[in-house]
Amino acid sequence: MPKRYTPTSAAADVEAALRLLEGRWKLVILFHLFGGKVMRFSDLERAIPDITQKMLGQQLRSLAAEGIVVRTAYPQVPPKVEYCLTPWGQSLCPTLDAILKWADRRPAEKRKRNSR
Repeated sequence: MPKRYTPTSAAADVEAALRLLEGRWKLVILFHLFGGKVMRFSDLERAIPDITQKMLGQQLRSLAAEGIVVRTAYPQVPPKVEYCLTPWGQSLCPTLDAILKWADRRPAEKRKRNSR
């Protein structure tokens, strides 16, 4: 049976869901991992040049702790660590795609005003 929401419980649950994805880099990381991609830490560093190593590590640990990303460490020298999305993490793709499409429909006059 689907969960029934009140305006208050819906707002609280949306806030909790957004907390899972908050931060400047989490969504960027997710976009690089969508489609079943498996990427090493260094691959993500190259794909997101403005992120620091420390921040990338923090964001990946947080995403892994929440069950959105799987971290696989291989016992070898040099260390090899790969990241990929869990099925639950991959299920965010259509939602984020819908958000992009929604943003693209923003009225042209608003886009022009904000680009100045």
